[in-house]
Amino acid sequence: MENEKKQIRNHWLHLRLYESERTQINKAFLKTTQRKFSDYARKILLGKPMIATYRNASIDDLMNELIKLRKDLNGLANNFNQTVHKLHTLDHGSSLKDLLVHYENERKILFGKVGEMREIMDKIGAEWLR
Repeated sequence: MENEKKQIRNHWLHLRLYESERTQINKAFLKTTQRKFSDYARKILLGKPMIATYRNASIDDLMNELIKLRKDLNGLANNFNQTVHKLHTLDHGSSLKDLLVHYENERKILFGKVGEMREIMDKIGAEWLR
């Protein structure tokens, strides 16, 4: 496996196709679970096994939305954490300390929920990539 990582694909294979041939190949590619056309072509040409099933477009759309949501949630959690950290550096008496304790509890809840959502998204993502 290490040898594969060190190798670089630097040889090109060029094909001339009729438009109808290209369309036919592209339709076959879209019926597989392959994400990249070059991976699909390489597997076909080398006779390697490949999962040739239809991808569920509704799950693809869901996954795209979940990926965006995960990025947004991670950003919100990061901003929240930075704000709480800044509040910890201030020294304004006991009322601020009570506020910090409250926000610390809220932060734990937020990060717990974000963690749960991340686990669910990862689980759905793993299913989706099968």
